[in-house]
Amino acid sequence: MRRDSKRAPKGAVAGLFGGMLAISACTFGGGFVIVTLMKRRFVDERGWLSEREMLDYTALAQATPGSIAINAAILTGWRVAGLPGMLAALLGTVIPPVAALSLISLVYEAFAANALVRMAMRGMQAGVAAVLLGVVCDLGGDVIRSRSAPRVAVMLAAFAASEFFHIHVALIIVGAALAGALSIAVQRRRKA
Repeated sequence: MRRDSKRAPKGAVAGLFGGMLAISACTFGGGFVIVTLMKRRFVDERGWLSEREMLDYTALAQATPGSIAINAAILTGWRVAGLPGMLAALLGTVIPPVAALSLISLVYEAFAANALVRMAMRGMQAGVAAVLLGVVCDLGGDVIRSRSAPRVAVMLAAFAASEFFHIHVALIIVGAALAGALSIAVQRRRKA
């Protein structure tokens, strides 16, 4: 991933840290929920990334080992403000779950047995499902609006492979990456 030679936006490092800290502290549901909120903050509100970049970073974050949220924060931080931005976004993402897990570990027995906590977690599952549906609609809508037949075909093929043929997601990601590489090679050949 290449970082542009332009300077980071004013306040980007603090904005990345504070933004990721708030998103990570107030989000349940994992990486895709965090990525959706990152898009709102860094694409829609701040304009630091394009929608295309966020979509690419989401794909890269999912395809690389580790947490999607952490991977996306690293990619976004690097793109916006280089190494300081990457470290700020990473720290902002990691601090809330580490603090929460540290506190929960102290009172795990009482926490795990609490009926109110179990009910709250069940309720949050419904909210997470709604946010994930929003991600699918946003990102899928972007692909459809692009009116790119290869992109739409890859999206539909990935859905069919997962839903109807129960192909492992890792194989779908590899297939989509190969389709993307082939598409780029064809575009370059046409330009040459």
